[in-house]
Amino acid sequence: MKFSAAIFDLDGTLIESNSVWARIDKIILNKRGIPCPDDLAEKLSSMTYEGAAEEMHRLGVKESTDQLIREFNELAVQEYRHNIFLKDNAAEYLEYLKAGGIRTALATASPRILYEPVLRHNGIYRNFDAFCTTDEAGKSKDFPDIYLLAASKLGVPPSECAVFEDVLNGIISAKNAGMTAIGVYDRYSSDDIVTLRASADKFIMNFSEMM
Repeated sequence: MKFSAAIFDLDGTLIESNSVWARIDKIILNKRGIPCPDDLAEKLSSMTYEGAAEEMHRLGVKESTDQLIREFNELAVQEYRHNIFLKDNAAEYLEYLKAGGIRTALATASPRILYEPVLRHNGIYRNFDAFCTTDEAGKSKDFPDIYLLAASKLGVPPSECAVFEDVLNGIISAKNAGMTAIGVYDRYSSDDIVTLRASADKFIMNFSEMM
């Protein structure tokens, strides 16, 4: 596959973090005596923090969106600094792209206080030429805005960009942005694997398949 720039989602794509978010969701709800739906982590995985807070409100959490966002981050920050690691061959693939002159960007729903520590802890922060969040883009990954923002920061036309995502709405939005969409397997989105395979331009189980 030929492209001039690669745009990567973070959680579930580059790093094994969705189990951490599933645990955080459960802690927040259980603390308030609210049962945690089995599919909540998957549902929240591609949302902005505001979207995740809205879903918590629908489940019965009374605290404000700002309070919930602070709680999300307080629970997550130590995990991202010390306990979350890369998916197999992710670091090697980033080096492979760098050696080939391919520009790279991160496009994530996670704020800088989470993405920067986990990238530095795993030694790959320097591999990225640009960083974008859904907060900065102003919309969730249900829309192509974050990918278009990443392309703009990289100075590369959307048609020359490839997006790596583990969830269906990210794949669809990347394609709506006019980009090549590459699905990355994650067990938290395995229920959508048939649709992911059908919707993506390519689907991989491991980054070694791209080298």
